[in-house]
Amino acid sequence: MQPTSKPRETGGGSSEPRLRSRTFTSMGTVVSIAIPTAPGMAPQAAVEELEAATAVVEQLFTGLDRTFSLYRPDSEASAMARGELALRDASVDMRRLYVEAVDWRSLTAGAFTAERPDGVVDLAGIVKGHAIREAGTSLLALGLQDWCLNAGGDVLVAGSPTPGTARPWLAGIIDPEDRTTLLTAFPLGSKGRHALATSGTSERGHHIWSAGLKSARDEGFRQVSVAAAEIITADVLATAIMAGGAGTLALATSHWDVDVLAVKNDGELLATPGFRKLATAG
Repeated sequence: MQPTSKPRETGGGSSEPRLRSRTFTSMGTVVSIAIPTAPGMAPQAAVEELEAATAVVEQLFTGLDRTFSLYRPDSEASAMARGELALRDASVDMRRLYVEAVDWRSLTAGAFTAERPDGVVDLAGIVKGHAIREAGTSLLALGLQDWCLNAGGDVLVAGSPTPGTARPWLAGIIDPEDRTTLLTAFPLGSKGRHALATSGTSERGHHIWSAGLKSARDEGFRQVSVAAAEIITADVLATAIMAGGAGTLALATSHWDVDVLAVKNDGELLATPGFRKLATAG
């Protein structure tokens, strides 16, 4: 499989590593891979490294989309939604991810769920994070130690944009009021934070259901970003807080080592102390 875009380079100077990136479209969003090219690396070798990494990640995303997408009529998920395939007869990947999602429903007191209100199994709230997690494992297996993987604003990193240093990757968080600007840039790759996920009503939020968890006083959130050690925790909790509101935000910050930035429906920002400190430092 050939990558679907030409390589892009950022950076310059003889001592500053160049960032080469590729993008492709999958799961209804844009996926990008950025890899620093250390000084002295042959240009052709750098291109081949990036192409190999992109091909592996794109193939993985495409395969998972064919299984889990409810937008594809030929997927397992769509067959289950139509009643043509029972969960017990589905693939191992489908059953394993469903069990993981059900575990998260228990952990989040019902704020995260594996089913739509009509009972149809819908794993959209976890499958992108799962794809990113598997892609990260594949990149490490290829021997790549420094990279940034971004799928529609959900980000997982390894190493540094400057190999051999502690310099963090910076993950931008879009302002839901103006999607051409950023609220902040969060440093990833240091202090145990390697993943950032953002959930919101403007980002294909059809998998977010309140499920009656919010109180009458809870005004709810328009967007929630969660930074964590790994992508599934960040992805699931961002969705759960969107669905459960302030109560789930309190649960998440008390039970998991995460940093959260939430945008309320009235535009007010709520940020954990750790998030404020790291974002300012970045």
